[in-house]
Amino acid sequence: MTISRRLILTLLAICLPSPAFASGLDGAQLSVLWALPFIGILLCIATGPVFYPHVWEHHLGKFTLFWSALIVIPLFLAVDAPTVTSALAHTAFLEYMPFILLLLALFTVAGGIYLEGNLHDSPLSNTALLGIGAVLASIVGTTGAAMILIRPLIRANDERQYNAHVVVFFIFLVANIGGALSPLGDPPLFLGFLKGVDFFWTTQHLWLETLTTGGIVLAVFCVLDIYFHRREGRARKKDPTPDSPLKLHGKINLLLLAVIIAAILMSAKWKPGIAFNVAGAELELQDLLRDAIFVLVAIASIRLTRKADRDANGFSWGPIREVAILFAGIFICIIPVMAMLQAGSNGAFANLLALVSRADGSASPAAYFWLTGALSSFLDNAPTYLVFFQLAGGDPQVLMTTQAAVLAAISSGAVYMGANTYIGNAPNFMVYAIAREQGVKMPSFFGYMIWSSLVLLPTFVLVTWLFF
Repeated sequence: MTISRRLILTLLAICLPSPAFASGLDGAQLSVLWALPFIGILLCIATGPVFYPHVWEHHLGKFTLFWSALIVIPLFLAVDAPTVTSALAHTAFLEYMPFILLLLALFTVAGGIYLEGNLHDSPLSNTALLGIGAVLASIVGTTGAAMILIRPLIRANDERQYNAHVVVFFIFLVANIGGALSPLGDPPLFLGFLKGVDFFWTTQHLWLETLTTGGIVLAVFCVLDIYFHRREGRARKKDPTPDSPLKLHGKINLLLLAVIIAAILMSAKWKPGIAFNVAGAELELQDLLRDAIFVLVAIASIRLTRKADRDANGFSWGPIREVAILFAGIFICIIPVMAMLQAGSNGAFANLLALVSRADGSASPAAYFWLTGALSSFLDNAPTYLVFFQLAGGDPQVLMTTQAAVLAAISSGAVYMGANTYIGNAPNFMVYAIAREQGVKMPSFFGYMIWSSLVLLPTFVLVTWLFF
C-alpha cells in the first residue's frame, strides 16, 4: 500500500463515521473536519482580493477546484456513487443554477442602465442620491444599484476636498442595507426564496427595520456632509465636471427587470405538477422556465443595449465570471455543512446551536442577528445566511410564521452587516476600487472599519433593542 493511499485512508478514518454514513449524508455522523474546506474557501475569498490580489485574480479557479476536490473526492471514496451524484445534482440544479442565472440576469440588465450627467454637489443632493440608491438596491440588487450610481455620485463630488465619506456611506446604504427588502436585493435573500421563503416576506417583515436602520445612517450622513461642506467653504476647487442634466440611457432594461420579477413570481405561484428527474434531482417545470427566462433576458439586454452605454458604465464580464466560479465551489463545500446543521443538537455544530438559544432552549433572535452579521462582515453573506437558516431548523413555513423574528434576524444580519468591512459584500470592494480609480482618497481596510464601528455598530445595537 502506497504512502498516499495510507494517508487518504487515515484521513477518511478520522473524517468519516461508521457504516451508517454509507446510506446517505447523515449529519449526525459527520466529523467537524468536513467543514474545513467550506471554511477554507470562504477565508480565501475574504483574504485574496485584499492581501494577495494578483495571485488571487489569476488563480481563483485553482483555489476553488482545490477546496471542492477536498469534498467531492472523499465523498466518492466513502459513499455509494448514486448518493453522492444525487447530492451534487440537487446542489447544482436546484440551488446553484437558479442562483447564478438570476445574478447573471440582474448583472447584465443593471450594466445596461447608464445615468449620464452631473449634479452640483450639496448635502441635499448627496442625501437624495443615497436614499434613491438604497431604494433601488432592493429592485436591481445591491451590485446593480451600486454600479449604476457610484460614478454619478463621484462626479457630483469630484471638486470637494472631503469626499471619501460620501463613498463610505454609499457602501453602507446602497451596497448593503438597501438590499434587504426583496430576493432581488441581495444574494442571501434569493437563496432564502429558493429554500421556500415567500418573495414578499422580507418586504412585509423587514420594512420597518430597514427604514429605521437606513434612516439613522442616512441622517448621520446628512449631518456629516453638512459639516464637511461648510468646513471646505470657499477653499473648494473648481468643479472639473460641469453641471449638466441627468439623462437615463438603456431604458429597455427597466422593462427587462420587470420580466425578471414576473418570472420569479411565476415560479412561486404557478405549480403545474410537472417535474423531470435528473440524477436524482427533481427539476420542476416552473423553475426551469424561470431559469430559461433569466438567460433570455440577459441575451435580450445585450442585444438591445448600446455598447456605448455599457462602456460608460465600465461594464465587463469579469465580476460575474468570478462569482460563478467561486459560488460553484461554495455550494459544493457547503453540502456536508448543511447536513451537520440539519442534525441540530445531534450534529457537530451543537455548540453553535447553543450560542443562538436561550436558557429555556428557544431561539434567540438577537443572537442570530449578531452571529449571522459577524460572519457576514468577513465572509460571504450568502453562505452565511444558508448556515444560520439551516441552524434555525431550515423549515421555511415555520420560520416565516412562528419563528418569524428569527428569520428576520438572520436576513437583516446577513444583509446589513455586510457593510462592516470592504469584504462583507461583493459590491463593497468594487465601489472601493472604482472610487480609488477616480481619485477619491478612500480609507484603508482598517480605516473603513473605524467608520463602520462608529456609525453602524451603535445603529445595530439600537436595532437589536428595538426589534430583536
